[in-house]
Amino acid sequence: MRVTAQWIECMAEIGAAEWDALDSAGNPFLRHAFLATLESTGCVGVDTGWSPRHLLLRDDAGGLIGAVPAYEKHHSWGEFVFDWHWAQAYARVGLDYYPKLLSAIPFTPVTGPRLLVSDRASPAGRDALAALLLETARERGYPGVHVNFTTPVDQDALEAVGFLRREDCRFLWRNAAYRDFDDFLARFRADKRKKLNRERRRVAEAGIAIETLPGEAVDSKLWAEVFAFSERTFLQHGNAHYLSPDFLERIARGMPGTVLIMLARRSQRPVAAAIFLRGADTLYGRYWGASESVDCLHFELCYYQGIEYCIRHGVAAFDPGTQGEHKLARGFEPTPTTSAHWLADTRLRRAIERYLADERAAVARYRESCADHLPFHRSGSA
Repeated sequence: MRVTAQWIECMAEIGAAEWDALDSAGNPFLRHAFLATLESTGCVGVDTGWSPRHLLLRDDAGGLIGAVPAYEKHHSWGEFVFDWHWAQAYARVGLDYYPKLLSAIPFTPVTGPRLLVSDRASPAGRDALAALLLETARERGYPGVHVNFTTPVDQDALEAVGFLRREDCRFLWRNAAYRDFDDFLARFRADKRKKLNRERRRVAEAGIAIETLPGEAVDSKLWAEVFAFSERTFLQHGNAHYLSPDFLERIARGMPGTVLIMLARRSQRPVAAAIFLRGADTLYGRYWGASESVDCLHFELCYYQGIEYCIRHGVAAFDPGTQGEHKLARGFEPTPTTSAHWLADTRLRRAIERYLADERAAVARYRESCADHLPFHRSGSA
């Protein structure tokens, strides 16, 4: 079968149904509506340093059989796979690290497919798409190609054509068919269980009531309040929010059943909120913020409410976001995450390859040490 590669610079150039048919796993961040709304609301684009460069693969009849969501990047902000020191090494030897080609979901450190392949493609379709991504990037003169938060099958295909492997650690909660939250806590050692219950009581004793709202049912006024909570968290860390209230409201309405808000009220007044997206089998925690400080409210909104939701609705896993060893004490387990990197300059590629080997060993040791701090029963303990 003869295939044709095509680069597009706007998701509006491709139909939503055609694009969405490539991902049968139901990852919400790969939906046409999500990616297109990032563009149409100005969250990504030339002015933000995220210029869309999506790669399409069509068969001889013009049908879409593969795609790679990708962006030309002139910086490394909003990626969560940190390569600033690589860029500095390039600068020291007088080479350009940017613009680079990046396949990732902007501002979203979530594992998911990056090599999207149609069921109509040949069994080697994913391998062909990985090779095509590298070939076309070389033709366009990119000094590097990076694919972040890959699935195992995508990572294998990328490594087969010459990409380097990078590993990191995230924290993931898994649903072992728990009947309720107490059933989950039964796995905890007594002291850890007591501490967690005490945290939840503090929130209740502060007069906080929490409700779960479907994003599509939230009006513009409440969305503005929810966004303001989230924006306050960004500003407290010295950063501007990557997104906008318009973006969040539009994807909530355009992707019904996907966006959730855990809203905290005191005396009927909203004081904090956490924003989640739900996929086919995973709940994703994304943003949170509060207008006032309430002891343990962050843990309640961002972790315990998400766990309860997953148990209640039979969701298999909960990814609460990046970093944070404090998640271990709350039952989130250390889990590997990967990314793939190709660098045109052979000298720096060899140096980075050596660095990545050392880094992988260090990350493996870190995951092992994290596992020692999980709150679950050990052999012989009660």
